[in-house]
Amino acid sequence: MARRTPRPAATMQQTLAPNQSRCWACGGPLWVAYHCHRTLATLDGLVRLTLVVRRCQNPTCAHDHRPYRPEAEGALALPHGEFGLDVIVLVGKLRYAEHRSIPEIYDALSPRGLHLAERSVTNLLERYEELVALHLGDATRRRERLQQQGRIVLALDGRQPDVGHEVLWVLRDCLSGEVLLARSLLGATQTELVALLEEVQQALPVPICGVISDGQHSIRRAVRAALPGVPHQLGQFHYLREAARPIAEADRHAKKELKKYVRGVRPIERAVEACDDPEAARIRGDCLAVRSALTDDRRPPLGAAGLRLKQRLDAIHPSLDRIEKKGGASPGNGCPCRPS
Repeated sequence: MARRTPRPAATMQQTLAPNQSRCWACGGPLWVAYHCHRTLATLDGLVRLTLVVRRCQNPTCAHDHRPYRPEAEGALALPHGEFGLDVIVLVGKLRYAEHRSIPEIYDALSPRGLHLAERSVTNLLERYEELVALHLGDATRRRERLQQQGRIVLALDGRQPDVGHEVLWVLRDCLSGEVLLARSLLGATQTELVALLEEVQQALPVPICGVISDGQHSIRRAVRAALPGVPHQLGQFHYLREAARPIAEADRHAKKELKKYVRGVRPIERAVEACDDPEAARIRGDCLAVRSALTDDRRPPLGAAGLRLKQRLDAIHPSLDRIEKKGGASPGNGCPCRPS
């Protein structure tokens, strides 16, 4: 959809010029050919850029009449884009770091004075994904970084969205955080994983000094076959889960026993649905807190669901005692939660 309202006037002005004044091909002067203008929407506001464009005027030069634009322009925005790179980075952060939806991102950008449509948010998110893919695919940058650290600690893991779908295998360096390989496979057999490990090993400029993965047997066999002699360790979470298994079982049993004492919440809520006095509101609030506590599951061993339920019920208990001591307010008000 085309813009229906005029774009606001820029609040800032900035002039950018090329760093070089002489041609890098023939050594002759780069003459100022013309000026061009573009307006960028940044987190600081609208910026009106004036770009100084130079050209080599040597007819024998290979770069004759080629426009030479300011280098700083690429650090502010993508070619032909209306939004600065800072806006694109913020959109990516809101989506992938804070897991916000497109409408939520739009609502977060509007108070910053950014005039855009929800579809523009989708376009900016696509630009962010393209930049991330370009960054991850830069083999030269990755090779230089790995050579500086001198070794690789390889992390290997697979993720299957649903039963019957392909498994996405990701091989990552734990020291630098670089993703070395990501590929979808129909299975997770030893032969397939050995091929992945060998492919990564051949492409790396430095040796693999260790491997971290879960305890899947096909992964263990593949690491032994492809990387003989390389230490292989299970992830710390799996060690912790196995060590804490007795505690997790006791916590699960405790939560099961605690639930027996607070099962009759829904009938109480129905009894006070027609009441609009403060005490009925408090009762509904307590019932909601109890139901929320019952459904607040935690993932062992890092979170103890039974212990969490005990803590929340202890916090709710004083409020229930106060209501019970009051015994309702005045009788005869037609509220089923009060004695008549």
